[in-house]
Amino acid sequence: MVVNIIIQFGFALAQLIMGLALAIGSIYISLKLFDKFTKNLDEWTEIKNGNVAVGLLFGGIILSIAIIIEGGVSGIMVYVVPGMSLTAGIVGFAIGIVNLIIIMIAAVVSVYIAITVLDKITQDIDEIAELKKGNVAVAIMMVAVLLAVSFVTKGAVNGVIGIINMTEIIELFGL
Repeated sequence: MVVNIIIQFGFALAQLIMGLALAIGSIYISLKLFDKFTKNLDEWTEIKNGNVAVGLLFGGIILSIAIIIEGGVSGIMVYVVPGMSLTAGIVGFAIGIVNLIIIMIAAVVSVYIAITVLDKITQDIDEIAELKKGNVAVAIMMVAVLLAVSFVTKGAVNGVIGIINMTEIIELFGL
C-alpha cells in the first residue's frame, strides 16, 4: 500500500518535471521560429527598452502558442503511467513527441497566419511601426486576435493527437 503510493507519487513527480521541460522547450523553440518570421521587429531590443506594446504582443504570442501546444504536452503525459512496460513507455513517448512537433509547427504557423491576415485586413495600419512607437491599443487588438485564433486552432489541433493512437499500436505490436 505505502509502496504503491510512493511509486504513484514518483510517477506524478516525473510527469510534472517532464511536462514542465516539454512545455518550456516547446515555447522556446516556437518563439525562436516566430522570431524568424518577424524580421522588421527586434522584439527583445524593444522589450529591453521598455516598449510595453511589444511586451504585450510577445506575451500574447507566448500565451497563444501555449494554449495550442498544451494538448501536445499533456498527450505525452498520458503515455507515461505506472505498470507500463519500458518498450510501451518509449513508444508512447516517441508518439507523443511526434504529435508535439506537429502541434508546435501548427501553433507557429497559425500565429503567423493570424498576424499576416490581420495585417492584410488593416491595410491603413502598419502594425509593426505602431508597435515600435509603443501603441498599446494596436498590441491589445493583435493579442485578442492571437488568443481567439489559438483557442480555435487548439480545438482543431487536438484532433492531430488522435491520429497516432497509442492503444492501437500496443495492440498491433503486442507491447
